[in-house]
Amino acid sequence: MKLSLRRVLTLFAAMLFALATGMTAAHAVTNFNNAPQGAHYAKGSAEPICTVSGTTVTCTGTQIAGVGNTNATVELKVTSTISGVCHNPGSKSKVVEPFSRSVTTETSSELTSTKNGRLVVPSQTTAGTSTEDFLATFTCPNPNWTPEVTSNVLSYEYSLTFAGFTEPAILIKG
Repeated sequence: MKLSLRRVLTLFAAMLFALATGMTAAHAVTNFNNAPQGAHYAKGSAEPICTVSGTTVTCTGTQIAGVGNTNATVELKVTSTISGVCHNPGSKSKVVEPFSRSVTTETSSELTSTKNGRLVVPSQTTAGTSTEDFLATFTCPNPNWTPEVTSNVLSYEYSLTFAGFTEPAILIKG
């Protein structure tokens, strides 16, 4: 298979754009085997879509029909994995100790089905921990050392689990 230089450069530019803007592919799974028999997305509704802006994750709402009187729990967990180093200012800012911490923030809502067996799932929003917020509470092992954050990687997990089921009917990871 022969690829033209233009195709290769276009693909490379698209990959660089995705890296530069922090776009990540979310892995979404809807499995109505983990829901009451007959459950399906209501007409005009679809699987929620999650987007990331800075450290905030927002997932769209949806509606699920055919759930009978079964309630559900919707959760959105956002984890910030923050890595960096501590500098010793007394020795030409020598790196003396690396660190890595994960901070998880979550929101959870109990949802009640309507009398017509429909579950209205509202949008969910949760903010991760910013570098500034982390540095406001983090201290190096030696109080004379200065922390420097080198990365703040955000990940999230959205789930909707029906009462009486152990696995989620909707699971989105990003």
